Amino acid sequence: ALRAGDRVRITGELYTARDAAHRRLAELDAAGEPWPFPAEGSILYYVGPTPERPGHVIGSAGPTTASRMDPHLRMTLEHGVRAAVGKGGRGPEAKAAIAEFGAAYMAAVGGLGAVLARSIKAAEIVAFDDLGTEAIRRLEVEAFPAVVVYDAEGGDLYTAAKEEWRGQAASS
Repeated sequence: ALRAGDRVRITGELYTARDAAHRRLAELDAAGEPWPFPAEGSILYYVGPTPERPGHVIGSAGPTTASRMDPHLRMTLEHGVRAAVGKGGRGPEAKAAIAEFGAAYMAAVGGLGAVLARSIKAAEIVAFDDLGTEAIRRLEVEAFPAVVVYDAEGGDLYTAAKEEWRGQAASS
């Protein structure tokens, strides 16, 4: 039901995964091994949080560039991941896979890691703890803010916004 341009507040679970974690998941996939978290119906957050300060569950937790995960997106969607949160655009193959699998890609605002961390109520490492900040974590979030960029119908907020701006600029 999500459409490009929708502003959302996610409450529930997010799983973190960046470059190194995606490579490990690909190795498990190639070996036919199970994944260390329940991917079916999950949302991945492309983040490598900083260590938590005393009294906090997590440090700064801003999104990382999503296009770096493009080579692994199809694999994660095949495992049942329903959405991902990162920053920036995705390549054409990633956008096609999002539409094919009926998934969504959402953006969180880069540079607001400390603010986004306020929405994270609990965090625990569930896999690959040797990767440090790139370990897979299960996050419990409340009202985590994001914007739907690509939707299951092929909607593309970035392209639509550029076209709208060009139309307004041409009529000025």
